[in-house]
Amino acid sequence: MITSFQDLIETRPPWSTLLILYLRLMAIILIGGGVIYWARIIGIVEWRGLWFWEMPIAMQGAIVFFAVLDLVAATGLWLTVSWGTVMWIFRCFCQIVMHTAFSDLYGKRPYEISFYLLTISIYALLAYLMMKENKAAGASAR
Repeated sequence: MITSFQDLIETRPPWSTLLILYLRLMAIILIGGGVIYWARIIGIVEWRGLWFWEMPIAMQGAIVFFAVLDLVAATGLWLTVSWGTVMWIFRCFCQIVMHTAFSDLYGKRPYEISFYLLTISIYALLAYLMMKENKAAGASAR
């Protein structure tokens, strides 16, 4: 029975398992985003009062880009392959650049940028803890 924080830490699953669960959670979020982008493209959902065919070309290009990239990155994250993580981080940085350097075209979204930076930071922390745990397990096996 877990009675303290220390007990919780000692009974947690390995960091690699937590990292896989985290990547799969990010994959589910990306699948949702990809479906929303595709719903905009095929005319089910409008965005800011505009249908896809009424949007400026720059916005249409961004929507198509992220409609494809979200689902590709989600597939890679779900399978926990290295290219999935690369695609996901690339996608996050593209969104950050869009909403900072090109904010006149795509709008400023400080909360979205904060979310991307937070999710990448959590990933980096989990990857570091997994690597440290694996290194300790390898050293004790010798």
